[in-house]
Amino acid sequence: MRVLVVEDEARTAEYLQKGLTESGFIVDIATTGSDGIHMADATEYDVIILDVMLPGTDGWTVIKAIRAKADTPVLFLTALDDVADRVRGFELGADDYLVKPFAFAELLARIRRCLRQSSGKEYERLRIEDLDIDVLGRRVFRNNIRLELTNQEFSLLHLLVRRRGEVLSRTTIASQVWDVNFDTDTNVVDVAIRRLRSKVDDPFEVKLIHTVRGMGYVLDPDRRR
Repeated sequence: MRVLVVEDEARTAEYLQKGLTESGFIVDIATTGSDGIHMADATEYDVIILDVMLPGTDGWTVIKAIRAKADTPVLFLTALDDVADRVRGFELGADDYLVKPFAFAELLARIRRCLRQSSGKEYERLRIEDLDIDVLGRRVFRNNIRLELTNQEFSLLHLLVRRRGEVLSRTTIASQVWDVNFDTDTNVVDVAIRRLRSKVDDPFEVKLIHTVRGMGYVLDPDRRR
């Protein structure tokens, strides 16, 4: 899942990026309101964390611009703690409002609640054959057996499942899972796929993840490797 953090205070932005990345999110940072508007317009985000007091264009203006085009969940994270400010945030379309200073565990719980509310039950769990993914709980089961995946492996599997039947190139996988563009002569994606297969496919009869020679990888239980 991809998160946009609109925060001008460098230490707070760095703290959020580190914590959310470790929790399995891809995180983009905007340090001004105008940059936040531009990035929200150019990229599809699962949730936006937005400060109010930003240089130039403030958070109130940012959420107005976002709501004019999209219903992406927006969580205000700000030092403004007056009831009037909270009310204003919700009236402008915020999904939640958390006051600084904050506990990261609470922020993470509120983000997950926003995602549940915006995506519905079908997005919380993904099932293919005997593979069951609890998206928000970040748990994976196959044949009712819990699979222990790293954050990177979970993100890779989640991408493959969401785009079931679609052949994904190594470049696409790298940009979605690692948020980088790897050189074509590196084997980072291939290594990650092998590790994921060792947990998701190798112990089971039906193989889900397949190689399409010269193109990339696809998750499809009906295809042969």
